[in-house]
Amino acid sequence: MPERESPPAQSPYGESPAGGAPASETHPGATSYRQTRFRPPPGATDLLLIRHGESEAAQMGKPFPLVDGHADPDLAENGREQAERLAQRLAKVPIDALYVTSLCRTAQTAAPLAGRLGLTPQVEPDLREVNLGEWEAGVFRKMVADNHPIAERMWAEERWDVIPGAEPAEAFAARTSGAVRRIAAAHPDQLVAVVVHGGVIAVLLATATGSRPFAFLGADNASISRLVIMPGRWILRGYNDTAHLD
Repeated sequence: MPERESPPAQSPYGESPAGGAPASETHPGATSYRQTRFRPPPGATDLLLIRHGESEAAQMGKPFPLVDGHADPDLAENGREQAERLAQRLAKVPIDALYVTSLCRTAQTAAPLAGRLGLTPQVEPDLREVNLGEWEAGVFRKMVADNHPIAERMWAEERWDVIPGAEPAEAFAARTSGAVRRIAAAHPDQLVAVVVHGGVIAVLLATATGSRPFAFLGADNASISRLVIMPGRWILRGYNDTAHLD
């Protein structure tokens, strides 16, 4: 995980500026240009995107409760263990702020880390998971497991909104991107951890890279991805880090 230091003047891509290392470090009278490690440029926000731990299994006879139309299951026992391992991994990382969504599985995942860091999680509702319309409350998992024709179309077209009543793709991308920009504006030159959802990670990384919509779908539970947010540019620095779970 990244550690904050005062960055030297350099490109955000890890190249030293003109002048580089002193000439005496190489050949007398020569000017050298070193490759250096990446550091976020001044004013940027370093964002750790953490997927929540594994949530409870869906049961068709026992639908998940809904919060503002979104399924809101608790963490499964394995998910709570994943949250503890995440907290151990990040306990000594100098995180400045911690955010969760309005769904309880993110707050439950963040709780052990918040306790270790002495931070109070802030809620950003617009980072909640994509709304799945008629397939909320756990129905989505069954339809995918059954290879329902609409689920097959969803994978082929890489759009959630082929599901009846689901959130339009453009609206989902707009609300999540807007939330990230608000967080970045509030935390320049800081490291922020945000506990979110798999679909949210996918849409944010697709926005950052210009990739296919589902290219980054499938981040593991309690995994860590990393974005550096600057005005007009987002840089992907890591995806699906699960070293603490292996």
